[in-house]
Amino acid sequence: MHNNYHFLKYLVPALGEKLIGTTLTACFSQNKNELILAFGQDPTFLIKAYLNPSFCCLSFPEEFRRARKNSVDLFTPAINETVCEVKIYLNERCFSIHFQNEACLIFKMHGNRSNIILFSNNEVIEVFKNSLENDFKIQPGQLNRTIDQSKAAFLSSDRNLKALFPTFGPIPIAHLEGMGFNTLDIDEQWEAVKKLLQLLDNKKIFMVKWNEQRHLSLLKTGDVLEEFQSPLAALNTFFLSRITTDAFNTEKRSVLTRLTQDIKKVKGYIKNTSVKLDQINHETNYSQLGDILMAHLHNIKPSIKTVTLPNFYKDNTPVTIKLKRDLSAQKNAEIYYRKSKNQSREISILTQNITQKKLFLSKLLGRKQAIENTESLKELRALTPKRETKLKQEKTKPYRVHHFGGYEIRIGKNARNNDEMIKGHAHKEDLWLHAKDVSGSHVLIKNQQGKIIPDFVIEHAAELAAYYSKRKNDTLCPVIYTPRKYIRKRKGDPPGAVVVDREKVMLVPPRPDHS
Repeated sequence: MHNNYHFLKYLVPALGEKLIGTTLTACFSQNKNELILAFGQDPTFLIKAYLNPSFCCLSFPEEFRRARKNSVDLFTPAINETVCEVKIYLNERCFSIHFQNEACLIFKMHGNRSNIILFSNNEVIEVFKNSLENDFKIQPGQLNRTIDQSKAAFLSSDRNLKALFPTFGPIPIAHLEGMGFNTLDIDEQWEAVKKLLQLLDNKKIFMVKWNEQRHLSLLKTGDVLEEFQSPLAALNTFFLSRITTDAFNTEKRSVLTRLTQDIKKVKGYIKNTSVKLDQINHETNYSQLGDILMAHLHNIKPSIKTVTLPNFYKDNTPVTIKLKRDLSAQKNAEIYYRKSKNQSREISILTQNITQKKLFLSKLLGRKQAIENTESLKELRALTPKRETKLKQEKTKPYRVHHFGGYEIRIGKNARNNDEMIKGHAHKEDLWLHAKDVSGSHVLIKNQQGKIIPDFVIEHAAELAAYYSKRKNDTLCPVIYTPRKYIRKRKGDPPGAVVVDREKVMLVPPRPDHS
């Protein structure tokens, strides 16, 4: 009800006491939908009009520092003019400040269509929010709304409260409904309306929590948080409380939305990975196929593509095994043993990843529950760690830097940065890595003179190269690696593309930095 006609009936006289006889010394805006008006000097009385479409409210700060930039003066014809009257319009959510030079500022407090308009001799001179085109047609003399609010009018309107008392608003209407208004007879309803009007004129103001939101109310409804006698003090407290609460709710919704998305992704990963693990576990074991081949070497003819042999692991049920026809049976068995090794490693990695993701999911769910229970911005931010800020000098570099095992590992940020990194930030003996046959970041391990890069460091850098590539969601990824001196950039090649003259391949799981 902070913009309601019944509240403005208290606010306007209080403003008149502060403003009449003072001059408008400044009027400017430095934030969208916000206007500052300064009246008088020593002391200066300030009006801050916050006209955001989602929340419109006046407040009266004790001080306000004007920015040196991005600040614009408005309503200049009224500057240095003396206030002679502050008046309210009948049954309307508007009031006006009049000056001795026949200018006046009309404050139209109409929710998402709120605005402030400067008139001179009843003609529009300037409008704060130009997008509200109908406000250019406002005529101050027509703003007063005379409404017959007698009992006879109440009866003739078929007891239509909204038509007869459009100034009531949601809280007074809810107050009547809470009394069982619709179940009363006509005389009882009229008495209830008269009592409500008396309550609205009792000059008591409450900040309440109603329908899960804070409101200024002239009625004791919902949870009463604070009581006021001064409409100016009420608006100041309410504005600060509402802005803080809205900021908290907005930030809380944003954090919970991100958490919900993260939880959905983790659950999806666990589900998909579990399906993949189940499929692998139900596949024929490569080690067993190798054993079967080795047990029947003398029965396998050379240069054949497949062979059907009894599977002694499954009651000698026949099993068909694919072969490379240019290799011997023993060499084919060796291939299956190698595949078995990778298969076992893949099962181990998938199992480990599922376990880690389940632990992570548990943490996310716990964090979500804790955030849902927060009731202040301080509590919320304590549960929301700030993202690590990068050093300014690193922002200009074409690569990210990680340290692992005493070595510096550099990761290109994009295709053009990859080129810049290997051209201007790499030594010929640095070790270069890249996911095989897919696009991704170039990775460099900086060489240390007289030292051989350990295998565990190369493996970690390979995991990073796999993670920062199109294969980041694969279980295993082949990564090529070679000294920087064996890669070259040809003229005309697209950004990030290089030719590798000599390479080795390593099979690793894609992982982000865990140093």
